[in-house]
Amino acid sequence: MIKKIFRRFLYYYVFPYGGLFLVRLLSATYRIRIVDPDNEQAILKAGGQVVYASWHQRFFPGITFFSQRKPIAIMISQSRDGEMAARAVHIMGWRAVRGSSSHGGGQALDTIKKLIGQGYNIGHIVDGPQGPFGTVKPGLIRIAQYADLPIVPTITSGQNVWVFNSWDRFMVPKPFSRVIIRFGSPIHVPQDLGHNGFEQMQTHVAQALKQLYADTDAVWRDAQRIKAIF
Repeated sequence: MIKKIFRRFLYYYVFPYGGLFLVRLLSATYRIRIVDPDNEQAILKAGGQVVYASWHQRFFPGITFFSQRKPIAIMISQSRDGEMAARAVHIMGWRAVRGSSSHGGGQALDTIKKLIGQGYNIGHIVDGPQGPFGTVKPGLIRIAQYADLPIVPTITSGQNVWVFNSWDRFMVPKPFSRVIIRFGSPIHVPQDLGHNGFEQMQTHVAQALKQLYADTDAVWRDAQRIKAIF
């Protein structure tokens, strides 16, 4: 019983609050620039909402940046690790919707649709929580289709990063690193995708994200592009 209480204390308080403190402390040192903001802002200024789509590998710099963009809801698995992530999401002022493609997805979609009606934008890690890396899982397309919202590829790229030995080679920009946050062109998902249309849309979004990451990472090899952005 004591062990269970202690574990709950760690997952509900120590890890979420301590982790977010370290994230914010490190993020405060970054030099962040936004690239192609109109891909997002044109929709928001017109009163629309979006589904932000990102790889799990690169979401770290976006944690504090997007904590200022409320309200946002994000789907999180019903696992124990998901419980810790959901707690951190709550602390940041976002809304955690528990579910995944494999468990609780239908109810989560219903909740997301209700939140969209309340003005929420949606954040989605396309290949989380455990990969395969870079694979756009069905959840993203289902959310965009079900909620009738455009997908906006949202990527981050750091000039100097730590790379962890995880399934996705998770990246964390080092202190005082230059960081780019870039918004891709909106992708609209038709209500009727037809035969094989769902899989084709997954492939299309995956290719768009891959190209956007590759092009943005290439900035760090071009002194003129760095100068133009920073």
